[in-house]
Amino acid sequence: MSNESIAELLFPDVELLPADIFSLYKPRNLSPSTMVTRFAPSPTGSLNIGGLYATLISERLAHQSNGIFYLRIEDTDKKREVKGSIENIINSLLYFGIHVDEGPTLSNDEKGEYGPYRQSSRIQIYKVFIKDLVRKGLAYPCFCNAEDLRRTRIKQQNLKVTTGYYGQWAIHRDFPFQKTKEEILHGRPFVIRLKSFGSSDTRIQYYDLVKGPIELPENDQDIVIMKTDGLPTYHFAHVIDDYLMGTTHVIRGDEWLSSVPIHIQLFVTLGFRRPEYGHIAPIMKQDGVSKRKLSKRKDLDSTAEYYKEQGYPGIAIGEYFMNLINSDFEEWRIANPRKSYRDFIIYTDKMNTSGALLDMNKLNDISKDVISRLTSQQIFDHLYTWSKEFDSELYTLIEKNKNYTVNILNIGRTIEKPRKDYSKWSDVKPMIAFYYDELFERDVLKGYKLPTNISFDVAKDIVLGFSKTYSFDNEKEAWFHKIKELAQELGFAKDMKQYKACPSSYKGHVGDVAMVIRVALTNRSNTPDLFDIMKVMGEKRVLERMQRLLLS
Repeated sequence: MSNESIAELLFPDVELLPADIFSLYKPRNLSPSTMVTRFAPSPTGSLNIGGLYATLISERLAHQSNGIFYLRIEDTDKKREVKGSIENIINSLLYFGIHVDEGPTLSNDEKGEYGPYRQSSRIQIYKVFIKDLVRKGLAYPCFCNAEDLRRTRIKQQNLKVTTGYYGQWAIHRDFPFQKTKEEILHGRPFVIRLKSFGSSDTRIQYYDLVKGPIELPENDQDIVIMKTDGLPTYHFAHVIDDYLMGTTHVIRGDEWLSSVPIHIQLFVTLGFRRPEYGHIAPIMKQDGVSKRKLSKRKDLDSTAEYYKEQGYPGIAIGEYFMNLINSDFEEWRIANPRKSYRDFIIYTDKMNTSGALLDMNKLNDISKDVISRLTSQQIFDHLYTWSKEFDSELYTLIEKNKNYTVNILNIGRTIEKPRKDYSKWSDVKPMIAFYYDELFERDVLKGYKLPTNISFDVAKDIVLGFSKTYSFDNEKEAWFHKIKELAQELGFAKDMKQYKACPSSYKGHVGDVAMVIRVALTNRSNTPDLFDIMKVMGEKRVLERMQRLLLS
């Protein structure tokens, strides 16, 4: 009776019973092989790349088994919440192509029948179960403040025993009912602790989805399950939510491995079937001769937002992660060059247990391959969306020159041997800037970058001669034939063989003549095929650029 009375004193406004909550959350009607997984971040800032990696694994496991992947926001720690984080998380998942079946949306509502999907909206649900545990004598109020706990810890350290709130040190575990009642009625702050029946001498065994068989000491601490502000701890809330939402598999970082005994104990105490856990090693970074974990403070490339700002296609990040998840993905990709990475089946027991290394060179190569498989129109669409958010100057240019830009992006984009010069959308502008008159003019104000062996006067002769003979309708062979004739007329060798035979007899060779024309058009020495550039620029722009150099 005393436990019942304490429960009523602590939670007078909580009238529902666990059975009432269960009636609201019917078991999911899914086959036994189907997985229900989740991503449950705290809205405390930008999504880190490790979180994105774990999320992709969770999403793939669910969807390759025809299951459900949902998003749950663990926002009970309001002091650490960063404004805009939830929107950032949802946008990141959308950008990186991670499809969420249930959870919060950008329109501030939710989809799915197992919500609310924000923990801050589920406080009353947690209190129903906490009250029930107190009623059953499985949890109790603890009135120790920070100073009380500090003194206990010092005593334990002096006695060289394990520190913490357990056994004989858990002074409120069997506190007399009358004293408990007095403390509550006097309004003394309290937390609710789980009454642990574990022993540190006992080992628990469980099978980890990634690491295999694991043995850990049983939890003997009376952990806090509700804080003084009435909010649940992460440990307690996630157990309630995972059970009610039907979660079958949880993928998370291996920093949570030490919490497994606590979580298993909570599931057992509550009488819930627990999900299977898989703990993944963190993504590592090469730092000199050693490796270390990615750090939000040290590494710009540790956040998902960085890859979005740089313009890595979301699909390229997914493709790269597949290489980290299962090593046989690369072999699969070679055998299936045109398939989506989502067709690859991942296995948790084949995952790297020591921590995959973030290899930016590998990511860039994969991203180039991904972009090379896109059409010029698809590249334009991605570039248009990306630049609208991250490069207003580029966005303005391509908005004004849509067809022109698509044609620019189509240069060299053949099926047999597609170009692989872009690894991310931020690479595109520097490579195509010369096509746009505004950017070209800004560049040539600094001076034309002519070959060192060609004087400006000679360059003008070449450009003038080219302008007189240039015809937009010429095919490539006829066009190059005219370049050769111009070279000969101006004292250049018609080909390299001729030049090498007697270099002193010539001002240079036909390649130098072509280079001058290239510089007049682009102010660059290295570009795609010169003939293709002219075809895209059009006769008017080509001749205007020749005139621009002549007037310099």
